[in-house]
Amino acid sequence: MFGDMMGMMNKIKEAQEKVEATKERMKTVMIDESSSDGLLKVTVNANREIKSINVADELMDDKEQLEDYLILTLNKALSRASEINEREVAAAAKDGMPDIPGLDMFK
Repeated sequence: MFGDMMGMMNKIKEAQEKVEATKERMKTVMIDESSSDGLLKVTVNANREIKSINVADELMDDKEQLEDYLILTLNKALSRASEINEREVAAAAKDGMPDIPGLDMFK
């Protein structure tokens, strides 16, 4: 009985380590997003950190337009980053979890 419990605890610890490793790897997964006309380009990582913003010179003349472009483009990039992050972390957690009857939160 205690052997089974120790085995499960080890599996849970392994799952936590896999999740942490996946979160660390997400720092290296880059998502590029551009405005529809290509005047604004942003890069974020899968941990939802902004890595770069490239603004075309013609957007610099219109502050309001630039703000709109930033909001739309960053939101698209961050949404994609969230999807990737959630999918990868859930997969890592599910892969490492022990088979405990009734505990199917990652399915």
